[in-house]
Amino acid sequence: MIWLDTLLQGLLLGGLYALFAAGLSLVFGIMRLVNLAHGDLIVLGAYVILGIGTAFGLNPFVAALIALPLMFLVGWVLQTVLLNRVLGDDILPPLLVTFGLSVVIQNALLEGFSADSRKLPVGPIEAESFSIGSVSIGVMPLVTFGSAILVILCLNWIFYRTALGRAFRATSDDAVTAQLMGIRPKRVFALATGIALVVATIAALYLGARANFDPSIGPARLLYAFEAVIIGGLGSLWGTLIGGLVIGVAQAFGAALNPEWQILAGHIAFVLILLVRPRGLFPRAYD
Repeated sequence: MIWLDTLLQGLLLGGLYALFAAGLSLVFGIMRLVNLAHGDLIVLGAYVILGIGTAFGLNPFVAALIALPLMFLVGWVLQTVLLNRVLGDDILPPLLVTFGLSVVIQNALLEGFSADSRKLPVGPIEAESFSIGSVSIGVMPLVTFGSAILVILCLNWIFYRTALGRAFRATSDDAVTAQLMGIRPKRVFALATGIALVVATIAALYLGARANFDPSIGPARLLYAFEAVIIGGLGSLWGTLIGGLVIGVAQAFGAALNPEWQILAGHIAFVLILLVRPRGLFPRAYD
């Protein structure tokens, strides 16, 4: 039954990776923007939750409720003031700007919080678990997995069942035509980035609750998110969830064979899937 326990732990870990990737997938699906600062924005969200919790003596889950609208505002301002200026047919300017933003965020966090690793003190739930037969399931990983599914459900509902979602899809398909129909693409982009940072903050909560974090870990979170998006298929939110689960399971089995192989196993799974399905498992054309 060891393999079953390994599979389950990998799936639960994949839920966290899906949360890392969901915001990135949303932004790419609407704006065709690969945000190289996405991982650092997740880390920023973790520090915002930590700062609010420390300042007001709040549990991280309560602090996250305050951080969510703040990070939405950060996303709105970031897109309105900075990213809308560089969006266009050329993908290089947004890549350079978001890379520069990544460097700025890392150095600002390093200056403000030092290089010491931190952790969000979520209380007893962090260590709680229950058993089903011989398989042990941690409560926090299970909550993380459930949150990932709930986030994907909410994003799909917004995308396919609301007027805002129709504006997202119209702008994604043809921004010029959408503008002729009365949609303001720059406003739509700002809303999308705000929502993406709300999702990133939820990911930050579980990142900080499950592991230590410091200002330098953003690029690694970006890599996991990017791989999950590519595996799932560009623009597919459910595909992003599957992509996260694939990486999580691959890492779990890699770690079971040899702890040094954990990260490598995820990257190998990414490459193998691209060889078989270059457009990912569920490209948006089939979403």
